Amino acid sequence: MMHDFMVPTPLDLMATAVFALSGAAAAVRRGYDIIGVIALALVTATGGGLIRDAMFIQSGPPAVISDARYLMAVAIGALAVVPFYGLICRLATPLLTIDALGMATYTVVGAQKALDAGIPVPGAILVGVANGVGGSIIRDVLTRQEPLLFKPGQFYAGASLLGAATFCALRYTDVAWPTPPLAAIAVGFGVRMAAVRFNWRTTALGKVELTDPSV
Repeated sequence: MMHDFMVPTPLDLMATAVFALSGAAAAVRRGYDIIGVIALALVTATGGGLIRDAMFIQSGPPAVISDARYLMAVAIGALAVVPFYGLICRLATPLLTIDALGMATYTVVGAQKALDAGIPVPGAILVGVANGVGGSIIRDVLTRQEPLLFKPGQFYAGASLLGAATFCALRYTDVAWPTPPLAAIAVGFGVRMAAVRFNWRTTALGKVELTDPSV
């Protein structure tokens, strides 16, 4: 039997605000004005859901458009960075924890919506990862940085991938609901936090020297 996993609204709004904080902080570090800060906060906080709904599922207006509370959460997260940037930098660890929980949760939401739309499991895993980390990719592209997804570093997209795969594997078993989404969130969150705690990192496969600048 299929079930729907609903993210508690307070957690959803909190995660949205924290994602907005990370985007706004990146904008402040690059010397953007208030419009740039708000714009980067918006795409960072909502980019994953927009990718899911606009590119993969096309299920109608996303929540950020249909529910004004999400735009308010983005505004709060963005504007808090301006006067409290130093304090936010000192709160890096708790904010990182909320960010990891939000990433894991949105990964499950994206994977579930994909399965509900009839997308096969491999595609659903892709949608889940896009939902979980899409905002950070858009943020890096807009600020002309190489996306963290492409570079060796601590597990982030990998944690999202494991969470999405766990959810898709458990959803079609006899495990009682809501064990599948909660277990998947625990896997994604746990792997991400373990990567931070123990500095689990991916490594480069090799380095290619380009001698022809046109390549």
